[in-house]
Amino acid sequence: MTTTTKPDLRPQNPRFSSGPCAKRPGWSLAALEDAALGRSHRAKVGKSKLQQAIDETREILGVPADYRIAIVPASDTGAVEMAMWSLLGARGTDLVAWESFGAGWVTDAVKQLKLSDVRTLEAGYGDIVDLATVDFDRDVVFTWNGTTSGVRLPNGDAIPADRQGLTICDATSAAFAQDLPYDKLDVVTFSWQKVLGGEAAHGMLILSPRAVERLLTYKPAWPLPKIFRMTSGGKLIEGLFKGETINTPSMLCVEDYLDALGWAKSVGGLDGLKARADANLAVIERFVEKNSWLGFLATSKEIRSNTSVCLQFVDPAIVALPADAQEAFAKGVVALLEKEGVALDIGAYRDAPPGLRIWCGATVEASDLEALMPWLAYAYAAEKATLAQAA
Repeated sequence: MTTTTKPDLRPQNPRFSSGPCAKRPGWSLAALEDAALGRSHRAKVGKSKLQQAIDETREILGVPADYRIAIVPASDTGAVEMAMWSLLGARGTDLVAWESFGAGWVTDAVKQLKLSDVRTLEAGYGDIVDLATVDFDRDVVFTWNGTTSGVRLPNGDAIPADRQGLTICDATSAAFAQDLPYDKLDVVTFSWQKVLGGEAAHGMLILSPRAVERLLTYKPAWPLPKIFRMTSGGKLIEGLFKGETINTPSMLCVEDYLDALGWAKSVGGLDGLKARADANLAVIERFVEKNSWLGFLATSKEIRSNTSVCLQFVDPAIVALPADAQEAFAKGVVALLEKEGVALDIGAYRDAPPGLRIWCGATVEASDLEALMPWLAYAYAAEKATLAQAA
């Protein structure tokens, strides 16, 4: 169903960006009034807030007590790079990719670290690799949720408990929205600006006892930059996992993350966050079911993300267009929605097939998505009419 009549109802919050993501409902600058500004992050107040961020992360995500959690520089990217540069090279590595960021880790391992024993397993947008082909006796690097392709792992069943290698999981758009089986994951990374809508530039690095053992027993062949070092004199730098960050963090961003964590607890913790994301995805699923011109990039519901929801125009008339015309059509829809102020930053990722990418994490309200859906139909119909006139 499409319509050339503008819908009456508009989303109260048009922010559906996949990162930085929408702030939690009701957020205002007043949430940051207790920030430890103008104080050293090594002062008692600073260290206390950093430790609180680690402790509440552990509590909400259910991270095991013997796993270590650190706040590290450079967002999720910094956390993943920190793990790769510090841990890889001790044994063969399987690099598993099903979207742009996973492909980036492949590039770094092959061209920057120049690992000698590497296997690359890749899947196209909207699909994931057959996990039966992955050798978990090797180290394995993968994304849990494909932010740019709208896919996710359904579970960790394919990862054996008695694996010999380490599993390094980029979970930045999965943490706080999906179940992560920590007993199957040796490294988990994410950033504040994703699912909880925090501010950017800080990453979280979670290490299993097996990952810590690797740090203590293996020395990479390459020099490690200061911001990647987690050991000194053959011992773990324990302060790193107690809020003693490698470089100076933004205490304003720390305060914002603490506010987001507090909100997460108020909606029921991880279960509440997952339920909100699932309800948001369900809004779009109902709409797609009733509109044959729109489809999910991830056609399999089992692997469909409940956070980064990627859509494509499946109308045969649009699919028949040349690739550049399909891209122009999608951009036209996105531009119209932004001009109307009903949806901001929902274009497909630059490397992904043309379409839409709508963030459905817990900080987005289902009512706003309900209001957005008729606008998708309106923008699609308007753009198709423009296409017909041009022909």
